[in-house]
Amino acid sequence: MKSIIFLFLIGATTTALSQEKKEQPKAQIVEAACGECQFGMKGKGCDLAVRIDGKSYFVDGTSIDDHGDAHAEDGFCNTIRKAEVSGTIVEDRFKATSFKLVEEKK
Repeated sequence: MKSIIFLFLIGATTTALSQEKKEQPKAQIVEAACGECQFGMKGKGCDLAVRIDGKSYFVDGTSIDDHGDAHAEDGFCNTIRKAEVSGTIVEDRFKATSFKLVEEKK
C-alpha cells in the first residue's frame, strides 16, 4: 500500500513540474502602430497593431491607450514605433504576453 501511495506522489509531482516548464515565447522587436491609420487594416476604430515579418496583426493583451495618447505627435495613429514584444499569433491576432515600447535614439 505504501508503494502505491509513493508512486502516486511521484507521478503527481512529475506532472506538476512538467506543466510549470512551459517555454515562453521569445521576445522580438516589431513595428507597432494604429492598425487602421498606419498599416491600412480594416477595423472599427483606432486599435493597436504590430507588423511581424511584413504582416500586420491586431493586438490582444494590451490596448492602444495603454501607451499614451494615440493622436499625439508621436502617438500610434501618427507614427510607427518599435516595440519589444512576446506572444503568439492565434487566428490572425497577436496575443501579447509582454509589450514594451523601444525608446527612439535622438
